[in-house]
This record gives sequence, C-alpha cells and structure tokens, in this order.
Amino acid sequence: GAQVFIRGQRFLRRAHLAMAEPMEVDGFHAEVRQAAENAEELVIKGDIAGAIRQYETVLSKPVDPEDGEETVKAWEEAVYSLGNLYVKQGSVDPLVKLATDIRPFCKDLPKAKTAKIVRTIIEMLGKMPNTNERQEQLCCEVIEWCRAEKRTFLRQRVETKLAALYLNDKKYTASLDLLRTVVQEVKKLDDKLLLVEIHILETKTHFMTQNIPRSKASLTSAKTNANAIHCPPLLQADIDLWSGIIAAHERDGQTAYSYFYEAFEGFDLQGDPRALTSFQYMLMAKILIGEPDAVETLTASKAGLKHLGVEIEAMVAVAKAHKNRSLKEFESVLAQYGKQLTDNPIIQGHIAHLNEGLFEQNLLRILEPFCRVELAHVAKLIELPENRVTQKLGEMILDSKLSGTLDQGIGVIIVFDKDAIRSTYGNSLECIKNTSGVIDKLTEKAKLLV
Repeated sequence: GAQVFIRGQRFLRRAHLAMAEPMEVDGFHAEVRQAAENAEELVIKGDIAGAIRQYETVLSKPVDPEDGEETVKAWEEAVYSLGNLYVKQGSVDPLVKLATDIRPFCKDLPKAKTAKIVRTIIEMLGKMPNTNERQEQLCCEVIEWCRAEKRTFLRQRVETKLAALYLNDKKYTASLDLLRTVVQEVKKLDDKLLLVEIHILETKTHFMTQNIPRSKASLTSAKTNANAIHCPPLLQADIDLWSGIIAAHERDGQTAYSYFYEAFEGFDLQGDPRALTSFQYMLMAKILIGEPDAVETLTASKAGLKHLGVEIEAMVAVAKAHKNRSLKEFESVLAQYGKQLTDNPIIQGHIAHLNEGLFEQNLLRILEPFCRVELAHVAKLIELPENRVTQKLGEMILDSKLSGTLDQGIGVIIVFDKDAIRSTYGNSLECIKNTSGVIDKLTEKAKLLV
C-alpha cells in the first residue's frame, strides 16, 4: 500500500509540474542557457573566473530527476562546462571539490549517468599536468563512496583507472594487486569489455616488471575476450600495439612491424595521439630487421608527412647511423636526440640494444688483424673513452663473444685464435650411446629366452 501511495504522489507531482508550473522548469533551462552564454562572453574577454562563477551559481541549486530528462541533461552539461573551465584555468582543487559536491545530487540520478559524470571529471583532472597523485586520491575517495552507495559498476571502472594511474606512477606491485582483485569480480559478472581493459593493463604492468611470460598470457586473455565482443577501435589498436611490442622484444621484427602498422591505422583513423608512437615503433621495427632504407620511404609517405616532427627525425637519424655502421655517428645521434629516444622506455631499450650491438661489431672489426694490442690504441681507433672500451671487452670475453684475455697491468688485450673444434668427441659419445641402447635391447631379449 505504501508503494502504491508513493507512486501516486510521484505521478501527481509530474502532472503538477507539466500543467501548473511549466515556467519553473523552463526557468531552470533558461537560467542554464543564460549562464552558458554569459560564460562564453566572459571567456572571450579573458575573465575565466567570472565564467566559473556563472556556472557555480547555477549548480548550487539542487536538481530533481522528476523535473524531467531535459532538466537533468541541462544540469549535466553545466557540470561539464564548469569542469572544462577549471581545466582551462588549471584549478586542480576546485575540480576535485566539484567531484565531491555533486555526490548528493547523484544519489537520485540513474547509476549509468552518475558513472559517466564521475569518470568524465576524473578524465578532466588527468588533462592537467602533474596531477597523477591527486587523481589517485580522487579515485580512492570515489571507490569508498561507491562501496557505501553499492555502486559496483562505477567502482570497478574507477578501480581499473586507479590501477592505470599506479602503472603510470611506476607502482607496479600496487597496480597488480588491485587488478588481481578486480578481475575476479569482473569474471563473475562476465563483463568482457572491462575484462579486455584489465588484461591490457596487466600486459603493460607485467612487461614493465620484465615478466614477459605473464605479459604474453595477459595479452592472450585480452585477445580472447576481444574476439567474443565488438571491440572498440581504440581498444583493438591498443591490443595490436602491445602485440607488436612483445614481438619486438622477442626480436621478431617482421611480426612486430605488422602489428604496429595495424595499431597505427587504428589510432590514426580516430585521431588518437598514440598514432605518432605507433609510427615510431614501425620505424624502429624496420631498423631491427636490418632495413634502414625503408625508414626514409615510410617518412616520405602520406602518413609519415602527417606526423613529421622531431620524434620522427630522431628515428631517421638512428636509421642512417645504423646503416653506416658508424658508432661515433650513433653516439652523436643519442646526444642530439636524447630526450626523444630515452623518454619512451620501449624505444630506449631497443636503442640500447642497437648501440651495444654496433659497439661489439666495431670492436671485433678493429681487433681482427691483431693478436696483441694496447687498450689505449683500440680506444683511439673507436674514438671512445678507454674505460668504456675496457669494460665492454671484459663483458664480451665473459659472454664468449670474444676469445682473449685482458692484461690491465700493462694495458693490453691478447686475442686468441679460435680453436677448431673437432667432432671426434661428439661422435664418440654418440657411438657409446647407440652401443648402450643395443646392449639394453639384447639383454631384454635374452631375459625372454631364459
């Protein structure tokens, strides 16, 4: 009886708003529109603070979902407009306060709409520089609020966002612990889209901790769940990107290039800034498979010209130095484009591998005509500090890449001739093994006869 009474009261209220008080509802719309117009004029004049006050005045009034969908939509747009102004002004604290202040009004809104508003505000906060810690704090507050309000849908997505923030902040253990908890809940709900996002985060985190087998397993899980749904283009491009990164890590440059190309097309069609990173990886893959000439061809293409900049110039310079097999030129490229080549840990790892490989090749070429040579002379020929040359030669001897010994007492390296390994020992062992097998078989047959 009580439920029937409440429904009747709501029906009467809606009818009352529709017939008796149309001006009151229209007044809220008009007020929001007027505030938006005034705010735009103030922004043009450069008075962002005044524009913010316009929206703050409107949002200080409560909104009732029973006033109609248009009223709620107007209030939602006012929240987004105010948030964007905070971002434009660089006001971190007011934006965080906005996320807190709207919670009482969100109690009566549909949970999906509330989730959209809260996640949008968190994304807005991420547009401001050096706010990673504040984003983590805000996500933790929202998660606690979601638990109190029993908003599972929003909580799981904010927890996934928090895990991504932990990853960006290099808190790998915290990120993995959080993802391990969330993935168990999401699997029970069979939310495959969120599962794909979680597995991609796991892939990135495991890769950063150099746990490549776990990273590959998470990537496989992401692909499996993505195949079962209509995967959004950007998410599919992210999967292709990380498939290429793992293939490149395993020195399979040709497969990596194919994945990077697919990722580049996906990001480029959506206008995502990760298209530039994917294009850099494409160029890197061509260098890894020994095709530095293809780098110039790719940069001269339509896609290459679109993304031409200092990042692409750095990759072209690396390709040229690698083609010339010049260690000195490679070192000068690293010095000139240090920021572009070291900011990205993926590119930095491959550049270091190329540099070390080129260093070893040059040392072996220089040492080839000698059986005994001074370390100072080797350093002079390769045009690098003697300490670094000595350290590298020691590593190569320990790794069996160079047959020789260092006599640092007199500062020379003695290079040994490679001994021809005869196959006699191997053949003898193989013969003994086969003879042993024959004797075992004869023994088994003899036992049967007895």
